[in-house]
Amino acid sequence: MMKVKGSYTVTPAESTPAGKLWLSEIDQYMPLTHTQTVYFYRAPLIDNPIITTTSAMMDTMRDSLSKVLVQFYPLAGRLQWIEGGRLELDCNSMGAQVFEAESDMEISDFGDFSPTPKMRELVPHIDYSQPINELPLFLVQLTQFSCGGSSVGVAISHAVADGQSALQFINTWAKVAARGGENLVEETPLPFIDRTVLRRSEHPPPTPRFNHPEFGPPPVLIGQTDEKEERKKETTVVMLKLTRDQVEKLKKKANAETMPGCRPYTRYESMAAHIWRCASKAHRHECQQLTLLRIAVDSRNRLRPVLPNNFFGNTIFVTNATSRAGELMGNPLGFAASRIREAVDTMTDEYFKSAIDFLGGQEDMRPFRTAFHTVGCTQGAFLGNPNVAIASWLGLPIYGADFGWGKPIYMGPVSLGFDGRCFIVPGPDHDEDGSFTILLRLIAAHMEDFKKFFYGDI
Repeated sequence: MMKVKGSYTVTPAESTPAGKLWLSEIDQYMPLTHTQTVYFYRAPLIDNPIITTTSAMMDTMRDSLSKVLVQFYPLAGRLQWIEGGRLELDCNSMGAQVFEAESDMEISDFGDFSPTPKMRELVPHIDYSQPINELPLFLVQLTQFSCGGSSVGVAISHAVADGQSALQFINTWAKVAARGGENLVEETPLPFIDRTVLRRSEHPPPTPRFNHPEFGPPPVLIGQTDEKEERKKETTVVMLKLTRDQVEKLKKKANAETMPGCRPYTRYESMAAHIWRCASKAHRHECQQLTLLRIAVDSRNRLRPVLPNNFFGNTIFVTNATSRAGELMGNPLGFAASRIREAVDTMTDEYFKSAIDFLGGQEDMRPFRTAFHTVGCTQGAFLGNPNVAIASWLGLPIYGADFGWGKPIYMGPVSLGFDGRCFIVPGPDHDEDGSFTILLRLIAAHMEDFKKFFYGDI
């Protein structure tokens, strides 16, 4: 049983810049929902003065959050609607929301930490029927378990921050908390708040410089005119482990028939190609079925000039790798990997800026905003069967949030929003054993076949 013991509004410890913050077209493209993740921690050492009691843990979290919100002040504001179905950020210091909870469950009750409904209890509930200007942009819940361990469930507005920006904030907050509120400004770069570096061209061309199929409707099953029947099907979630040896085997398979001079396919390209092929096999697609793999690509280092590492906002656009199912399944793994590489390689500085110009020229942004991350939601593009959407957290510091209680034993998403949604996440001991975790939501009737192909084809 979960019991919420307290709710607190935390505002910046000092005065912060007020006024409206312009949001880029990439921000506008993001879902209106919050990205929800959870960190699990073992019972802390008793002799740590910062965390001698649960109330002391909560006091430290609130105090340190208040200090960090001075630098990350946009997260203390609120979104509001403007014309064209767009948003702007009102930096009004209304604050973040912090919840204190306790549960009679133990960490072991969560098994392999699959994103099941009971995981969602560890993150604050958000009522999206409220006006958007009343919704906090950052919410967090500290939950104490009967075993002495704890979890920190965070929800951060996707319209305000992508994964790298969210982790920059959370990890900075954790460092301040671990040091008893010590100011870390000198050793932690301040967030780069100005998003006007992503403004539309001053004189955009009358038509986009490139076609942008990523903003169009995804393929549907042969014989169907829409995705309504697929949306209705029962789905289930699985967490699959890949060892370092298994990943190396996939890389070897992907690179077995590469052309001379072709740079070797990466771990991500090899794993994503394998997942895509296994999904198509499990779905028993017809040979002529068009299938799409949606890939999130970070523009930070692809734009010219490159964005600062501490840029705080959204820099992620999507690209689509496509193939006929027959080609995907009938060719070696390297074929799927090559389709992924071709799609990612199109995401150049010019292409990103063309996409920004395209979105900036839309009179109404609402039809282009990506789907809600909610199971069963009927809004937004459907990326399930015959398609998959893979997000990679490779290279992200997802285990960097040590609040003074030690490194998290697990960090991951609380839910997977739709059929075909997949995350590739470094395992908790990745630095030592090179392992990965694959989180996937798929139509329940196809999941056993997917798992059979996933391990049988390695």
